[in-house]
Amino acid sequence: MIAAADTRHPARPGPRPGRTAGTGRTAGRSAACAMPAVADSVPALRRFARGAARRWALPDSVDEALALIVTELAANAVRHSGSADVALLLAVDGVTVTVQVKDAGTWRARPNPPGPAAEAEACGGRGLQLVEAYAAGFALWRTAGGTRVVAELLLPDPQPVPVAEHRR
Repeated sequence: MIAAADTRHPARPGPRPGRTAGTGRTAGRSAACAMPAVADSVPALRRFARGAARRWALPDSVDEALALIVTELAANAVRHSGSADVALLLAVDGVTVTVQVKDAGTWRARPNPPGPAAEAEACGGRGLQLVEAYAAGFALWRTAGGTRVVAELLLPDPQPVPVAEHRR
């Protein structure tokens, strides 16, 4: 199954406490895509996310972090869930970009987990640590019906536009 959508939603009533409102260009948008939980879907979901970031005029730094987070979360769903499909939901409210990855499988542990010394030298297994490092917020829920992971990226505050000084 492959499905995708990009929609507009009414903007939230105001910024979160302690933050100023963004430009409003990107407020109230969402995009969703569901694909088979196979390796080829990981780069496809990353391209989908980057396309949404371009349409929403997100800053390059957010686009890069978004691509990394989507890649890591989708790869985990493909590798560990046993689910037939993986779903990606992106939403932007002018202050944050929310990334949600869902699957309908049951998480599978690695068959031979490495010991602490081997894990320190391993070439993988750090995806969720990377997501936590890039995201302002991160949560994971595992249930009998699947796994849902949500990560939030803060949008940078808009930079003030300098007003030219008038000479007399």
